Amino acid sequence: MAFALFSSARNAVILAALSGWMAASAMAQGYETEASAAYVIDHGSGQVLLAHNANVPLPPASMSKLMTLLMAFEALRDGRLSLETPIPVSEHAMSFGGSTMFLNTTDRPTVEDLVRGVIIVSGNDASVALAEALSPDGTEAGFARIATDRARALGMSSTTILNASGWPAPGHVMSMRDLGILAEEIITAHPDYYSYFVETEFDYENRAPANRFNRNPLLGLGIGADGLKTGHTQEAGFGLVGSAVQGSRRVTFVITGLQSAEARARESERILNWAFRQFVERQVVTQGTEMARVPVFMGANTDVAIAPARDLSLLLPVVGEAQVSAEMTYTSPVIAPVAAGDTLGEMIVRLGEGDDLIEHRIALLATQDVPEGGITVRLTTAMRAVLEEVFGPTPTPAGG
Repeated sequence: MAFALFSSARNAVILAALSGWMAASAMAQGYETEASAAYVIDHGSGQVLLAHNANVPLPPASMSKLMTLLMAFEALRDGRLSLETPIPVSEHAMSFGGSTMFLNTTDRPTVEDLVRGVIIVSGNDASVALAEALSPDGTEAGFARIATDRARALGMSSTTILNASGWPAPGHVMSMRDLGILAEEIITAHPDYYSYFVETEFDYENRAPANRFNRNPLLGLGIGADGLKTGHTQEAGFGLVGSAVQGSRRVTFVITGLQSAEARARESERILNWAFRQFVERQVVTQGTEMARVPVFMGANTDVAIAPARDLSLLLPVVGEAQVSAEMTYTSPVIAPVAAGDTLGEMIVRLGEGDDLIEHRIALLATQDVPEGGITVRLTTAMRAVLEEVFGPTPTPAGG
């Protein structure tokens, strides 16, 4: 495992304190996915477990309906809509084929009807009706503009929204990482509406009984899956933004480019099994463990121990090689008096690299009081400083 250790001048390295878990931890062997692009993230820690062509802008198909849903959830949160608000259906919304709720211009579905229609039956008409209600000018194009702006604000830098449904359009693209960011935002910020994603069927006024079933192949398998959205077009292939909870962990993933619905189902279950089985949480830093001794100027003691202010655990794969590094910095020497609990430095533990880099910053605290030294200490220190200024540092005798 590659593990870089750094410190400021005259600092002790922290290798010894961390060596207990270094041998046990390791980054997972590269997962060979059948998807043309994939992104897997551990929800609790934010650690990226897999990124395969994750930054490539690709046609998202119906997975981009999640952007329409997010905008609707935010309008519900802000009070601009309610679940009971009736929404008109335009001729433009009614005109869509593919997967639909079979809405017409005489309908006034509620926002809740449309949300369920988007999530469960992937209704293109429902997506456009919602988008037009959210649009500043009442058009799908107007919605697309504000949706793209919202995506940029969330850090979705490879996303351009041109429509509300994912209907094929040149330039309508999202990366798998962007879809992962979007899914995580929905899960984290809108738990009140997330329960819709686990519903398995919805039949609006018996309009489309054959199209009433949720296409998510993971629901009902008993593996903790509870969302989010499938997608399929000839250009994009078969994809899924999925999420599942097992024990205390949630994993969210995005895949695309599968050749069939069966392949999508198989790869989705396989990738979840890998994400939950091939990683383990390990405590890598322990609060109160001495990491180094800092020289103290004019103190009753010549140095003081520093220790982390808190524990740190990382999700680490069970085999392979880890992208982990640690750095410890502190001011040396410190001037007496020093009180136990004073912040004297910082430890930074880094996991991953590039866009997936996560930094954990932990304060390093003094473990004991060091009062000012007496007159003898101060005179001796002052004399040593004068001698070093005149003659240079005193050589340290070589050890045997």
